[in-house]
Amino acid sequence: MAEAQLQMRKLWEPEDPTATVAYQFMQEANRKRHRSMQTWEDLHAFSVDHRSEFWEEVFQQYPLIHSGKYSRVVDESAHMSSIPTWFEGVKVNFAENILFWADEKGPSKATTNRKRDDAIACTEVREGCTEIRHVTWREVRERTAMLANAMRARGVRKGDRIAIVASNSVDTLIVFYATAAVGGIFSSSSTDMGTKGILDRLRQVTPKFIFVDDWAVYNGRTIDLRPKMCEIEAGLRDIPAVEGLVGMPRWQDKPADLSSVPTSETLATFLKAGRGDKTLRFERIEFRDPFIIVYSSGTTGMPKCIVHSAGGVLINSKKEGNLHRDALAHDPEESCTLQYTTTGWIMYLTSCLTMLHGNRTILYDGSPFQPDLTTFIKLVGDQKVTDLGISPRFMQTLATANPPVLPRDVTDLSKLRRVTSTGMVLSEAQFNWFYDHAFPPHVQLGNISGGTDLAACFTMDTMMKPLYCGGTMTPSLGMKVEVYDQTIEGGKGVPGRPVPIGESGELVCTRAFPTMPIKFWDDPTGEKYFNAYYARFDNVWTHGDFISIHPQTGQVYLHGRADGVLNPSGVRFGSAEVYNSLDANFADDIQDSICVGQRRPQDMDESVMLFLLMKPGRSFTPELVKKVKEAIARDVGRRCVPKYVFETPEIPTTINLKKVELPVKSIVSGKRVKASDTLANKKCLEFYYQFAEVEKVLQVRSKL
Repeated sequence: MAEAQLQMRKLWEPEDPTATVAYQFMQEANRKRHRSMQTWEDLHAFSVDHRSEFWEEVFQQYPLIHSGKYSRVVDESAHMSSIPTWFEGVKVNFAENILFWADEKGPSKATTNRKRDDAIACTEVREGCTEIRHVTWREVRERTAMLANAMRARGVRKGDRIAIVASNSVDTLIVFYATAAVGGIFSSSSTDMGTKGILDRLRQVTPKFIFVDDWAVYNGRTIDLRPKMCEIEAGLRDIPAVEGLVGMPRWQDKPADLSSVPTSETLATFLKAGRGDKTLRFERIEFRDPFIIVYSSGTTGMPKCIVHSAGGVLINSKKEGNLHRDALAHDPEESCTLQYTTTGWIMYLTSCLTMLHGNRTILYDGSPFQPDLTTFIKLVGDQKVTDLGISPRFMQTLATANPPVLPRDVTDLSKLRRVTSTGMVLSEAQFNWFYDHAFPPHVQLGNISGGTDLAACFTMDTMMKPLYCGGTMTPSLGMKVEVYDQTIEGGKGVPGRPVPIGESGELVCTRAFPTMPIKFWDDPTGEKYFNAYYARFDNVWTHGDFISIHPQTGQVYLHGRADGVLNPSGVRFGSAEVYNSLDANFADDIQDSICVGQRRPQDMDESVMLFLLMKPGRSFTPELVKKVKEAIARDVGRRCVPKYVFETPEIPTTINLKKVELPVKSIVSGKRVKASDTLANKKCLEFYYQFAEVEKVLQVRSKL
């Protein structure tokens, strides 16, 4: 692996690193702090070794609208699991910072400068791009004010939870901002989640009101959501804190009749409580106070309810937008973000946060592949998108189509600056496809990793370094990312051990950061929180990813989840290395795959199982299996060749198309899995149970 990494291909590089916002930030910090930073590596070292100074510089150079003062940024000596408080004494409001700009001259002059009333704040696009609606900053502010004032009239106060089960729309965005404006806590689920998965979330956080779309459209199908509304109401009926459901019309001129849904009302009726008051009022809350609850995938059990702070998310977005992505270097009215996401994924928050920098955001609802594979890509060109967020699965669909869909041949991408990818490991073959065939050479491919648990990135892109094939460009600023020996069992109070640079191990973060969750909801003792991140190694955050860091470039390679690390006969490697080999060698035959380790109670060692989903018209044959094993032996190593290779009719994924290995690993290892509704195709797991007795499977097949 190490030898292959040293032969990396350079794919992209910045025109002038000294012309970046990050470089300007360094020079100001050098002047004030008597430093001598010149490179990205200098800045990253400063950000993790002098955390108080770094985050104070972010706060001062890119101020938030706030009140109050802090006496210190953070207690750097505090144990990480104590969840240190940042900027104690400062109060902020998430919605206020989105809807207005702070003065860029410093925190003492952080006034509410208006974003231009008639400029477009967001664009709502429905599946197939047949419905496109632009909404100005004035309309977003007025609608936020009216809904927030209606919420106040209905008794919503600071700390109350407001939930949505809705599509990615302007209505949903307004509910989010109105909830934040009154100091409430927002929770979101997508309409395509099963009722049980939704209730697993809502019963834990007990929202005061649930806003629900009355209809949904996906993949050409129109779905009446009133039966689901009835199921949600019935599932929450025993919780006194829940006051009712509010139906949001999917079609503004045709709201559904909700008379069959108990304790429900229309959005129009709910708004009457505010008497049309368009006066914006913001409840500023403590920097570390909660404003949003997000959820772990819950693929094998109840989802964790992860609570994030308003101040932490806001200041981190300032850091990522400006220092990693040069937001201040561009006219915000010429910047446009399109992040493909459902409302149930952490990337929905990212889609909303781009408005913090004044950028227009596109809210896309529905399948990106309707009516054909080119429609969504044409939207990118037509709307002059500058920042596009997609997934490896999206790219794979385009690349393996017949014929392949190449975005640069479909539309004008001259305005596109960056494509970010997350959700699963991006293979090296996809990096090469991106630059050799799919996108213009000026576009930066930003492979990012982090996610729901931290509402931020551990690793991401930068405008100051070249991009090489594979992995992600850099650890994020302020994140002390290290690689620990994954073979250490660990335990409370047990220190971890870093591995030599270039070797693979477990992703940990060894210094506290502002977007650490402030708590898990419904976890009064904090035991769930501690066990999730700190029980493995003392005083570090253990994230559960298997990674390595390139000794020369500093790029971070993602090899898959640590809990899905393959370990036959003590040889440790990530499933992503197998996927890379398959993508590079069998793109014409194999549509997708899943690679897991099997270790049943009776097994002395782990066996690797590989399941292949064939492309339509392609056959699974002994000859193909032989070629697959030969390719993996060549690319990954002879000791990494799967013991078993089988065909599968379907690969389990989450609703957001994230491939999930852990349920399959558990099943083939002899366990029963209770899969939650966050899996898009949980019934496909039944296929894998037969392989817990793989010997019988082989015996039966040998007789065929």
